[in-house]
Amino acid sequence: MRDLLTRKMAGYAPRQLALDYPEAGILVPVTDDERDPEMIFTLRSANLSTHRGQVAYPGGKRDPEDSSLMATALRETHEEIGLPPDQVQIISPLSQVMSRYGILVTPYVGVVPRDHQARPNPDEIESVFRVPMSFFMDDQRERTDTISFLNHTLYVPCYRWERYQIWGLSAIVLVDFLNAVYDAKIDLFEPPLGG
Repeated sequence: MRDLLTRKMAGYAPRQLALDYPEAGILVPVTDDERDPEMIFTLRSANLSTHRGQVAYPGGKRDPEDSSLMATALRETHEEIGLPPDQVQIISPLSQVMSRYGILVTPYVGVVPRDHQARPNPDEIESVFRVPMSFFMDDQRERTDTISFLNHTLYVPCYRWERYQIWGLSAIVLVDFLNAVYDAKIDLFEPPLGG
């Protein structure tokens, strides 16, 4: 999986937003299974002050001692799901996105061991789940959300996997990944065909 991601993302140019906002780094973890890779997501605790009960990638706000946003993503992933930084092979950043709370988020695609047993931190994470990449290939969205951002309208898919809804910022990052790696051609700036 690492070789495929490295090859596919070699020509990818992530979009950088020239905005002065608090920053966060998140990990977009993909398992190293060549035949049926999976993407790992978290369900945030209902006790948190922001994004509670929502599906998210592991990650969080940058601390002053973090040497980079990639270091932030790796530190937060270790804290949230128990995945040590030395078990993550970072491939590339994705385009930056802005959270609805005014945080500039930089996602990093990383290959992780498929047999890693996540240990969710109960203070932050209710559960950790995996979705086969093949599930997203047909764009079987449950609905499309309309989101206004910087004078643009985005048409963001919401995917349902078992009891989980992948939507909002997580879905925007997911679509960027699918378009970069699998040439999924999901256009966030046009409503999907058929409404």
